[in-house]
Amino acid sequence: MAPAGVVLYPKPAGVTSHDVVARVRRDLREQTGEKQRVGHAGTLDPFATGLLLVLVGAATRMQRFLMALPKTYRAVARLGWTSDTGDRDGTLTETGRVPESPLVLPTGDLMQRPPAYSAVKVGGERLYKKARRGEAVEAEPRPVTVYRFEELLRQGDLVTLEIECSAGTYVRSLVADLGDAYCEELERTAIGHFKLEDADPERIVPLEEALDFMPSVELDPEQARVVGHGGRIAGGGEGFTRLMHEGALVAVAEPRDGLFRPRIVIPR
Repeated sequence: MAPAGVVLYPKPAGVTSHDVVARVRRDLREQTGEKQRVGHAGTLDPFATGLLLVLVGAATRMQRFLMALPKTYRAVARLGWTSDTGDRDGTLTETGRVPESPLVLPTGDLMQRPPAYSAVKVGGERLYKKARRGEAVEAEPRPVTVYRFEELLRQGDLVTLEIECSAGTYVRSLVADLGDAYCEELERTAIGHFKLEDADPERIVPLEEALDFMPSVELDPEQARVVGHGGRIAGGGEGFTRLMHEGALVAVAEPRDGLFRPRIVIPR
């Protein structure tokens, strides 16, 4: 059976998330002799480091659930400077205007406009491609949530921040909004219950374990047969639920009107 699960990958600086996916795909092909489906659950910028969830096999079908998990970052901001990309890879300008201490760090529900150098599409084209041509195009603001935004350390013009935020939040923009500042370093330290210190590029976390942030229901043999063919069974609860049988994931289902309705069935 083809491998299926999640690789907790510690992405280094200087490579793209796509590079990591390609590397994992190549390694799996060398190990199994077969081409595997591989994706990821949340891009990291090339300059950024930290935890990247690489999805293997059937886990690629679970991308939306894993991408929706909150993220935690450790960022180092350089104050008194600006960057047209919001990070150290852009055009840097020293202004000398340093935000006062303590920094005003916003939390809660915010409207955030994706930065010009981002992968968001406007008019069918990535914003960063338009920005590189010198086109001044803005994406529509979108709702994000900052659960926690803390100043940990300040040394000269560098300040270390810890940020816990919803999926889709641009940390570069949060840093730029502090005043004259850009993101010198960025490390993703957690995605939901997944932690950077547990990263191991050689291990595939089984799908049953990777989705254990969802509630689960154990099926009897007949229920497992019905669900395995996409059928509905009686049941209820809140939110998407793992339907399990003898320790194996049969399907992810949505409870509605007194029934579990399978949304993604795992082939056996």
